[in-house]
Amino acid sequence: MEIRVQPVAPDKRRPKPKDESKLIFGRVFSDHMFMMDFRAGAWQDARVVPYQILGLDPAAMVLHYGQGIFEGLKGYRWPNGKIHLFRPEKNFERFKRSALRMCMPPVDVDFQFRAVEALLKIDRDWVPHSLGSSLYIRPTMIASEPHLGVRPAGEYLYYIITGPVAAYYAEGFNPVKIYVSDEYVRAVRGGVGEAKTMANYASSLYAAEMAKKKGFTQVLWLDGIERRFIEEVGTMNIFFRIKDELVTPPLTGSILPGVTRDSVIELARHWGITVTERPISIDEVIDAVKSGNMKEIFGTGTAAVISPVGEISFKDKNHTVGNGGVGEWSHRLYDEIVGIQYGEKEDPFGWIYPVKV
Repeated sequence: MEIRVQPVAPDKRRPKPKDESKLIFGRVFSDHMFMMDFRAGAWQDARVVPYQILGLDPAAMVLHYGQGIFEGLKGYRWPNGKIHLFRPEKNFERFKRSALRMCMPPVDVDFQFRAVEALLKIDRDWVPHSLGSSLYIRPTMIASEPHLGVRPAGEYLYYIITGPVAAYYAEGFNPVKIYVSDEYVRAVRGGVGEAKTMANYASSLYAAEMAKKKGFTQVLWLDGIERRFIEEVGTMNIFFRIKDELVTPPLTGSILPGVTRDSVIELARHWGITVTERPISIDEVIDAVKSGNMKEIFGTGTAAVISPVGEISFKDKNHTVGNGGVGEWSHRLYDEIVGIQYGEKEDPFGWIYPVKV
């Protein structure tokens, strides 16, 4: 399928941020977006158009039955000016799996590459130049068919928007404080926890607001059955360094299989670190923090990369992790992954994809 391009007139283009250090995540968007429609059983009318407000029928099924998925990846500008993506095939494959789980038509992985490149070709000047800043890329699919009735939709809209971003958390790479919720749950096995669907984030908002009012950055979720075993943080997977072992919850269907999570596991094992994917209870975590065996805790995700955890709160008791600062492995992993993303370190894994623009 050909991709039609309708560029914004030069005098209609948006002003680009002058100070990249003051970028706020998710507030500024580029001039163009990619759009494509699914009708009559096939994807059609692939196009790059000016960034615009969507026109949806009030009966669009996404608004009533929640058929919506998205992805998040980044474009990085290297010192030579060229733009690269970090393991984009992982995001595109996960998008395809999410679509199948939500009874939505998958988008071919190769075509997703073409769509992103077509968009970046026309908006390449929106990719920031400073280390730590990047172009956030958000592929999205929603059920657009106007119909009231519980069934999979027959029409869908696939679109991609982009925007320059800096750090996701206000704390930057400084340690965050997380609140453990044993009252509310994010997902259960057999549900849609492993799909990147909008409902997972909507269900997390109430507890996240409670945590924010208490002075915490994020919620650490427990399993939905026993409310005992660690699952993930609101926007990140989670890792625990217990003595000299790196432990993270296994992928059992209720947590998102993160791209950065997979990268940390592969990189740590490459360094000879013992990495174990196993169930870990909140009691084990708190006991390890109290005994000093918990050397560090950190979250992983596309937005924040590595986010050290300096404090964890459970049952209204706050516990400082290590010395409350950035842990040794957190720092090393962050430096290595960011170095690979920005072309400052070697990429022995073939993770970097040079964008053809």
